[in-house]
Amino acid sequence: MCGEDEPIFHPNTGTEIASGEEIRLSPSQQAGYDAPRFCQLCGRRMKVQIRPDGWHAECSRHGLVDSEWIFEAQLRRKLGAG
Repeated sequence: MCGEDEPIFHPNTGTEIASGEEIRLSPSQQAGYDAPRFCQLCGRRMKVQIRPDGWHAECSRHGLVDSEWIFEAQLRRKLGAG
């Protein structure tokens, strides 16, 4: 799910991004602390498990995404760019 597909739906609200509708987020969602609740590819509600060290979320159609994978990808991007 963290592949090369462009996100279509907002991960916290399930709202279609291209709809132009204003997306209102809580402070924790704005800061990136809240786990995604909706699949960014299909908009379906995901099964989310919160752990002490992060979270993982699973879409029945598109599979699993883990907060650790996102952290590692961001770290690689920063190290590669610096």
